[in-house]
Amino acid sequence: MKSMIDSHIHLDHYTDEEIEEIISSSPTIQSYISVSYDLESAKRNLLLSEKYSIVKPAFGYHPEQSLPNEKELANLMTWIESNKEKMVAIGEVGLPYYLRMETADPSFQLHGYIELLEAFIILAKKWEMPIVLHAVYDDAPVVCDLLEKHSIDKAHFHWFKGDSKTIQRLKNNGYFISFTPDIVYEEEIQQIAKVFPIDQVMIETDGPWPFEGPFQGKSTHPKMMNESVGFISKIKKMPIQDVYLQLLDNTKSFYSL
Repeated sequence: MKSMIDSHIHLDHYTDEEIEEIISSSPTIQSYISVSYDLESAKRNLLLSEKYSIVKPAFGYHPEQSLPNEKELANLMTWIESNKEKMVAIGEVGLPYYLRMETADPSFQLHGYIELLEAFIILAKKWEMPIVLHAVYDDAPVVCDLLEKHSIDKAHFHWFKGDSKTIQRLKNNGYFISFTPDIVYEEEIQQIAKVFPIDQVMIETDGPWPFEGPFQGKSTHPKMMNESVGFISKIKKMPIQDVYLQLLDNTKSFYSL
């Protein structure tokens, strides 16, 4: 028994044929938390959840892009509110770390992104829903400030990267993190896995994002998570079956599945 949940995937970014293949060839995957990029992405994830019961959609606005204009934001928020009963979380939301690094523009205005994130955090609090976060390195403490300001308990930092002080803060607040297949070859991620409590950990693919190392040139597929589980088992010095069960229980509990 190697049941798993992909706690963070962009299923809507795959083709219909790819999605059918992924789901049909992955009988051990109990659920896919399919996060959204924008309104059109959210709509497709909703349709996928209606077609496949194991697809659990999250609705939000990915931060690594330009901010929505006033009309786009109003349309997105109205749509999310009208479909909130059909989602398992707010997400993917957060701050644009990589966009800032790519633009290398010292005048980059982060304030609007912080305001947008706080609006989503307020919704998560109001609706008592988990929130799925894109918040790494210097952005993570800023996001923690907002979560603490609104007394958010269920926060999932996907593919988290950050310093030891922030790691301790996440641990103390009971926030969850998830590991992608890069745990197999990235020492930075392995070091986080060593110190983070196993009962606050999930696994993900973040597909279709491509990976390197032993996954170089391969299409991102949920079966890659088996390699992640194996590595976590090694790091934590736990029997691999215990790790499978712990990660599954963590994710089911966090997302109320």
